[in-house]
Order: sequence, then structure tokens, then C-alpha cells
Amino acid sequence: MIAILKREWKSYFQNITGWLFIAAVLALYGLYFLAYNLRAGYPYVSYTLSAISFIMLIAVPILTMRSMAEERHSRTDQLVLTAPVSLGKMIFGKFLAMVGVFTVAVAVIAVTPLVLAAFGTVPLGENYVAVLGFWLYGCTCIAVGMLASALTESQVIAAVVAFAFLFLGYMMNSITGLIGDHLVTKVLGAYDLYTPLQSFMSGCLDLTGVVYFVSVTGLCLFLTCQCVQKRRWSMTTKKLTTGMFSVAMIVVGFAVAVAVNLVVKEMPSSWTAVDATSTKLYSLTDTTKDYVKNLSQDVTIYVLSSEKSADSTLAETLQRYEDLSKHLKVVYKDPAKSPNFYQQYTDSAPSQNSMIVVSDARSRVVDYSDVYEYSYDYSTYSSSVDGYDAEGQLTSALQYVTKADSELPVIYEITGHGENALSGGFSEAVEKANMTVSQLTLLTEDAVPDDAAAIIINGPTSDLSEDDAAKVKDYLQGGGRALIACNFEYQDLPNFASVLEAYGIERVAGIVMENSASACYRSTPYYLLPEIESTAYTSSVTGEYIFAPYSEGLSYPEEAEDITYTPLLVTSDQAVSKTDVANAETSELEDGDFAGPFTIALAAEQDVDDDNTMKLVVFGSTEMLTDNADSIVSGRNVSMFSDVLGQLAGDDGESTGVIPVKEYTLGTITVTSLGTLIGGFAATVILPILLIVTGVVIWAVRRKK
Repeated sequence: MIAILKREWKSYFQNITGWLFIAAVLALYGLYFLAYNLRAGYPYVSYTLSAISFIMLIAVPILTMRSMAEERHSRTDQLVLTAPVSLGKMIFGKFLAMVGVFTVAVAVIAVTPLVLAAFGTVPLGENYVAVLGFWLYGCTCIAVGMLASALTESQVIAAVVAFAFLFLGYMMNSITGLIGDHLVTKVLGAYDLYTPLQSFMSGCLDLTGVVYFVSVTGLCLFLTCQCVQKRRWSMTTKKLTTGMFSVAMIVVGFAVAVAVNLVVKEMPSSWTAVDATSTKLYSLTDTTKDYVKNLSQDVTIYVLSSEKSADSTLAETLQRYEDLSKHLKVVYKDPAKSPNFYQQYTDSAPSQNSMIVVSDARSRVVDYSDVYEYSYDYSTYSSSVDGYDAEGQLTSALQYVTKADSELPVIYEITGHGENALSGGFSEAVEKANMTVSQLTLLTEDAVPDDAAAIIINGPTSDLSEDDAAKVKDYLQGGGRALIACNFEYQDLPNFASVLEAYGIERVAGIVMENSASACYRSTPYYLLPEIESTAYTSSVTGEYIFAPYSEGLSYPEEAEDITYTPLLVTSDQAVSKTDVANAETSELEDGDFAGPFTIALAAEQDVDDDNTMKLVVFGSTEMLTDNADSIVSGRNVSMFSDVLGQLAGDDGESTGVIPVKEYTLGTITVTSLGTLIGGFAATVILPILLIVTGVVIWAVRRKK
């Protein structure tokens, strides 16, 4: 076998075939590498590898067409068949030689993530999983091409047949999607070369994909052996016996390949899939694992999509949920077959790939639009995916459909004083925490309702009445929980201020302006980026940024006997509270101003009795609780809001178990113009030309000899 491997390896580099194959693969890779990685700054070579996967449909037939057909055409195959080496070793040696040629191209590709790493943060784990998947895919394509070459003695026909086989495997998922979900499509779907590749491109080291590629490769090599062996047997007199033996062996080969794939597919995804993503996109948190493993009720997650056309990332996440508990079942509902299925649970039609989580008690729709978070570039009118919230939405829905009514907290928004309503993202955060928001007009109530887990007073623009303020204070004195946001434009609100003063908190006159360039946004002094203190109220945003525009400062006693104060957001010591903004000439300290640093978000806690603790969180800016402010820091304001709600309304002050949104991708890298020019020119022009010229020179020299 080694001798055949060496002979075949030399033959590919003693003529132009091997050089041309490597040059074609690298030239196309270089072109997309320039566009995606160098110019656009994407740190993932998986984008580039996915884009060039179709080149294998063209390049592989050129590489493999002569592997078996040439010897059959020149009648040298009879010498091979009588050689002192087994047929299997002979075919495997030829296969390894072609894989070696392909591996040279992949080895060059494998260097490119290291090149990108010189310009920024690059997820090497994801990149090399993608490279591994591309290599396995290419090896399988070579095996398919080799089988095609064994079917004919014409190299041209072998190339055409190989292209047809590979194109069929590349398009099989689309073809079966058009046909529908039938037994025929399941049989055809067994030859789907592209779908297993997607798992690798998504950063998941998938054992089922590895087994699939290896088994298809092995099966193709086995069938190649049978094709060659059949010609040997056809020269004997026992044609019927040997023919039956050949058919039986082929059936056994298919059966073994199918059985191996079925066994691996039935294994839990925790055994077969390794999450190599830098953001742990597919991994489930301990909160989710503990909750799902302890499920005692049956829950069904209906996915409004056919299994074939489902979002692959979401499908991987759902598979991990299903593996955790026998009480959890995932069912795909094709809208084309059951267009009105959703009407059992909701009046409005959810989008494709949405999920409906159902228990005996209740149901919740998780719309597909809530699974991903997007950011928009209004200068180019383009959007990009920034966050992946499948786990957060699904775990929240599971908690919602399995909890008793008494376990679902109610939060009251105080109204009647010009308060701001919670923006969409903040309202969604409340729903995600499985809390119900109800509006409460204190004027029409004798007291804050007993079922209130917490209340929200969001930037009143007119003062509370003495009676309303008394009701709020009575609620807090009984161990209540409250989130209060202030509006610097409306500071002359004595009854509202009395609620805070009851716990030693006072509003600092004026608006806080920050004179430290690193602590404000776009050098605008009232666009604050405060320092985040490490507390339970800020657990998911520590080390990040919070945007707090138009904020006022909060003062509180340094010491108090029965109240514990915890600063949450603090300005730099260069901050100033401007008391006369209209006439201010500078953001620096002037007469009548107050010098910083300032606390602009504060938590106060007081033990009322052995069972109850009063909790009060005060924000110096109502603008913090708006979608516009939240978008500046990619959802961090909502994350802190969720942390605060968890501490206020969670049982015994514990977190409500809200899973934060996961980053979908790393930020782009910045490659210099010179680096882009040199790298792009070298990858797309210089290297491919050098390879082709080398191949032509070697071929010409050998031809003269």
C-alpha cells in the first residue's frame, strides 16, 4: 500500500493535476478570505469555508477522474489486480494520495486563523473545528469521486458522474425539502453531504458529523472495491455465484453504515457534541440543567417548522434540552402541513421557527424574533446578529408553564403622576422573568395590593399626593420592594422625595456631568458611563458598560443603624452636578455646583422582621430604562434591570433564574489597508500563480525527458 501511495502521490505533482487542484482551492479561498476576513473583519474562517464548499464539486472530479478510469482505459488495471497487494490496500493507497494533495491545501488554510489573530481577538477553537469539518467533507467528496472513476474507463465521464454525485449530495437538503416529509425523503436524506458540515461551521465539534463523513467515505471506498472486484469475477466461470456475493456484500456494507449512524444519532448530544464556540453558544447553564433535570411535569416544545428546514443552531439547543429530561419532548410542526396548529395556543400567527411551550397548566409562545438580538447600522441600513437568547427564552417559558399561579410574581407600575411606561425591551425582560406587570393607580386603592412582589415608580413628572406617598411608605415599611427612577427635570416633588428620605436617601440638585473622557459617551458630559460596582444587583454586567444619560446624583448617610446601603453605579471624582444647566458655561465645577464623585444608582435594605426585608433600588436617571439608552450598550441596561428585578421579586431575595443573552459572535477585527492589500493579493493571485507555474514547469521538464 505504501508503494502505491508513493507512486500516486508523485504522479499528482509530476504533472499539473495536483498543482492545479491546490491552486484552484486556495485561489477561491483567498478571494473570500479577502472579502470576509480581511476587508469585513470577520474573525471566523467558517464564513469563508462555507462559501467555497461548492468548489469541491468542481475541483474534486478533476482530481479523482483519473484515479481508476485511467488504468482501466490503458488496461493496466489487470496488472494491479494481479499485484502482490490486496485490492483494498491498492484502493486505499490511491485514496490516501488524493487526500494528501487536498490536505496540502487545507494545511495552508489552517494558517489563516493565526494570521487573523495578529489583528485582534480570533476564536481559534471555532476556526479549527470549521477547518476539520471542511477537511472531512473534502475527504468524503474524494471518496465519492473515486467511486465515480471506478464506474467507467473514460476520465471525462468519470468527472461528469463525480460532479453529478457531489452536486446531488450538496443539494439534497433542498431537494428533500421540496418533496416533503416522506419515506422517500428519509432515504434520500441519508445522502446529504452538506448538512453535517454546517455543525462544524457553527463551531460545534459534532461526533455524528464525524461518523457520517467517515462512514460515507468508508462505504464509497468499499463500493469502489466491489466495482473493481466485479470485473475480476466477470472473467471467471462462476458469474452467478460471485454476482450474488457482490450484491450481498454491498447490502451488508450499506446496513453497517446505516446502523452505525443510527446508533450514534441516538446518543445524547452531551456525548456527541462539543461546544467549541468562544461564547459557549450551545452550552446550557447550570440553572437550566438543574431546572430541566428536576422537571416532574410533561412539557412539549412545538417548533413551527419542518425538521429539515429548522434553524440549525436552535435545533442543536433544543436537542440538548430534550436530552436532559424524559419529561421534555420536542415536536416539529410543519406550517405547510398544519397551517392552523398555532390557533390552539394563540390568536396571532408566530413566525417560522417559533416555539410553543406547552404543559397541562398553560402555554407560552416563544417567537423566533426573540431568539436572536440584532443591531442596526443606520448609516448603511444593515443589521447584524449580536445576541442569541434561545436558552433564556426557553428556560423562562419552561418555568412559566410548570409553576403554580402563586409562584408567578406580580409587579405593579405606579401610575397617575406622569410616570414613564417601561420600554419594550424592559417589558420583555419582566415577562422573561415570569413576572406579571400591572398598572396601579394609588388614588383608587386603599393600599398597595398584598400580592405585590415589587412596585416600580418610573420618573414621575408631577408630585405624589401625601396620601399616595404614605401608601408607598407603608408598603415599604411592611417589607415591600421597590424600584424608583428619578427625573432630573422634576426635582421639586416634596412628597415623592419624602419616600426616599424615609430611608435616608436624598436627590442631589442638578444634572451630573462627567469630565472624565473615559466615563462618558462620545465626549458628551451628561451621557454617563459610570463605574459598575460588583454586587448581586449587577451580577451580569460587572466589567461591562451601563449607559445612564441625564442622571442626577443620590446622597445617603455613611452609617445607619438598621439600613444597609449598596452603591451600584458611581461616577468618577471629576464629575460635577450642574445646578443651573441653562446658564452653565462649562461642564467643570462652577459656583453653586456640587463636586463628585456621585452615586447614581443605589440599593438600600432594611430587616423588618425575621421573615421580611425591605429592599429599595433607586436610579438617578429614568432614561436608563429606555430602549434607546439600552441599545447604546448592546442590552446591558436591560441585563442590570433583570438583575435588580431578580433581587427585588425573587423568593427570599434570590435570583429569578433569568438566563442572560449570549453573545452570538465576537466583534470584528481591524486589518490595516496595507495588510488587506498584501494579504489579499498574496492569497488570491501570487500563491495560486506560483503553484500553477511550478506545476507547468515540472510537467514541461518531464515531457522533454
